[in-house]
Amino acid sequence: MIPAKKSLQGEGAPSYFRLRTALSYCAPLFVNGIALPFFPVWLAGLNFNDHEIGLVIAVPMVVRVLVTPVIAVFADHMKERADVLLWSGGLSLLTAIALYWTSEFWPVLLVYGVQGATYAPYVPVVESIAMSGVRRWGFDYGSMRVWGSIIFIVSTLFGGQMIGMWGGTMVLPVMVAGFVLTMLTALITPRIGPTRRRNQPINLQSPTGSSLRSPQLLITMIGVSVQQSSHAMLYTFASIYWHKLGFSGTQIAVLWSIGVAAEVMVFFLSRMLSRRFSAWTLIFFGSSMCVLRWILFPINLGFAGYFLLQCFHSCTYACVHTGIQRRIVGSVQETQEASAQGAYYFYNGMFLGLMTLASGYLYAWLDLSSYYVMAAVAAFGLGMVIFARNLQPRSSAIGGGAHGVS
Repeated sequence: MIPAKKSLQGEGAPSYFRLRTALSYCAPLFVNGIALPFFPVWLAGLNFNDHEIGLVIAVPMVVRVLVTPVIAVFADHMKERADVLLWSGGLSLLTAIALYWTSEFWPVLLVYGVQGATYAPYVPVVESIAMSGVRRWGFDYGSMRVWGSIIFIVSTLFGGQMIGMWGGTMVLPVMVAGFVLTMLTALITPRIGPTRRRNQPINLQSPTGSSLRSPQLLITMIGVSVQQSSHAMLYTFASIYWHKLGFSGTQIAVLWSIGVAAEVMVFFLSRMLSRRFSAWTLIFFGSSMCVLRWILFPINLGFAGYFLLQCFHSCTYACVHTGIQRRIVGSVQETQEASAQGAYYFYNGMFLGLMTLASGYLYAWLDLSSYYVMAAVAAFGLGMVIFARNLQPRSSAIGGGAHGVS
């Protein structure tokens, strides 16, 4: 991302900042690696029907979208943003324990909805602390973020093995353990004081927008969120499609894992990529690959073909995510870092939620042709980002090279 200089990293940076921040990503993504694929299995064990399961999963998504920006604003005004993590992890742990005493639909819906609210700010606040490290001391974002993705893969594979041995009963104990880890990592998350404007690292472009109301930043975040929402069809129906093609459970698990593994590689290489390419280039390239990905997806490519196509996730998610994080750094002051992350998570969650709801109707109506609709959605998001890029003043556009955040 930003060339890290020893003098910058050593001046005022908390000890082991990169390691401690990486661990702060690991705990919540361990929980996600269990809850996202396997919590529906636990719900099915309660004999909930498909409609009830869908509603229980959807409610926290909506609650999360509404709560995250509000908590993020409070975090920006706190003496230590990391304190939010302790409250978030602790309250989420209590909701996970409460699920042991809930087996009826409405109590489960209520408790899981509350968990969506308490857990919502955890990752955005960690993200804001990591980006403060990028701003102040030139740390590489990808080298911290990558470990969360690695733990997500490990926890998903671990959860798959546990499901095979004990079924859905393993979900709650592992989730409880995961939330205990979120509390422990909250204690070691770097304390870097309140957000501030000074001590910008060398080669980091000064913020171009005076606030989150910057039209360029808002349109860029919305455009990227629209592009990311095109993944909803993949997340919802890819496994069903691959199963119909005759792929085994192991092959389907490999296809999901290789997508995240490809994402991990981009985060490992993010420093090199960011030195060579601007943030805009990363977003444009990733969004263009997203359009191509959904155009190719309905074609029966065989296991090897889909293995290769899943590697596109390194472009369609990781490149775009790295690019938008750099745009946020270059557009707002550090005093608005957590608020900016909260706004981005709001747009991302809102459009992904809407597209997830729409994907069921589209798939029932168009079957595999619905992926062409996702290609159009990704193209529309790309168009919004191109429009936002053209809002940049001409002099800044000319001067923004690969080494800056522009």
